[in-house]
Amino acid sequence: MAPPAQTHRSPSPSQPSGKGEVSDLKMQLRQLAGSRAPGTDDAKRELFKKVISCMTIGIDVSSVFSEMVMCSATSDIVLKKMCYLYVGNYAKNNPELALLTINFLQKDCKDEDPMIRGLALRSLCSLRVTNLVEYLVGPLGLGLKDSNSYVRTVAAIGVLKLYHISASTCMDADFPVTLKHLLLNDRDAQVVANCLCSLQEIWGLEATKSEEASTERETLLSKPLIYYLLNRFKEFSEWAQCVVLDLVSKYVPADNNEIFDMMNLLEDRLQHANGAVVLATIKLFLQLTLSMADIHQQVYERIKAPLLTLVSSGGPEQSFAVLSHLHLLVMRAPYIFSADYKHFYCQYNEPFYVKKLKLEMLTAVANESNTYEIGEYQYQSTNLKFST
Repeated sequence: MAPPAQTHRSPSPSQPSGKGEVSDLKMQLRQLAGSRAPGTDDAKRELFKKVISCMTIGIDVSSVFSEMVMCSATSDIVLKKMCYLYVGNYAKNNPELALLTINFLQKDCKDEDPMIRGLALRSLCSLRVTNLVEYLVGPLGLGLKDSNSYVRTVAAIGVLKLYHISASTCMDADFPVTLKHLLLNDRDAQVVANCLCSLQEIWGLEATKSEEASTERETLLSKPLIYYLLNRFKEFSEWAQCVVLDLVSKYVPADNNEIFDMMNLLEDRLQHANGAVVLATIKLFLQLTLSMADIHQQVYERIKAPLLTLVSSGGPEQSFAVLSHLHLLVMRAPYIFSADYKHFYCQYNEPFYVKKLKLEMLTAVANESNTYEIGEYQYQSTNLKFST
């Protein structure tokens, strides 16, 4: 009997499978590097896609680094994005190669297109090569003063990246001072949020080194800044709102009037569609009213409906996250949720971890008025399970 014929899987024509194919890519990129013929950008796109595809599946294409950089001399933003992605992947582990990218990235940081300026600055700050820190200061300074809000947004986070590479360089350039100015004066809410995020981390780390930095960190918790952020609260994205709420939770109000003012400003956030915003608002309300027993009780009543809505409105992952918070509240004050025990009934298609939490909460809220109904539900559920 003849042995079965061996079948060989041919490599995908769009993905090089070895050194020979990578060499072919390198040669094709080199031929296109200086070409200005019509259709050159389309040809570059196809080659760039192949390079990125290889990089994604683990094939080493670092040998085409210089050719990718040479081909990036174009106004095509799609090519720019793919080149920045490639450079960011290989530059960190190849400092010598990273040096080749400095000139074209610095040039792109001054491009007429703000999108290219922002992308180039983000890529430059993401190289994370200590020897190249000196090349970041100039573009970052320009980015923080840029007329376009997207570039300023990128620059605000770029300062934090620079701090993690070289804290002394960041502090010597007075970038935290510039961030503070933008925090208080910038018209764009996302720039303000990014400045706040960067300053919190920078001053938090610097506070262990000097009293001055510790004082600066305390300024983030000053009443004027807190109210400034709260008055602009609706301008922020959902992520930024969570950042601001986290900061506000660390602020100590001077009196009850301040507490009520803050709660009135944030009351509508309890009806927000985003679960993270709702949970952050609830956390703040509970924390603000810890010393006010009657108001704290009212807060429990007020947050009950938003939490129960979130449990039933999302997928199992969101339900579990919300239930975990709700579980703590139920254990603290089970009587408040005793009338809403039906929300804790298990659905047939819910995962085990969600059912486990719900059963614990059912047990906690059980009392004389609802024990019969809960027991009847458990009995019917058990019979249904065994009958099926």
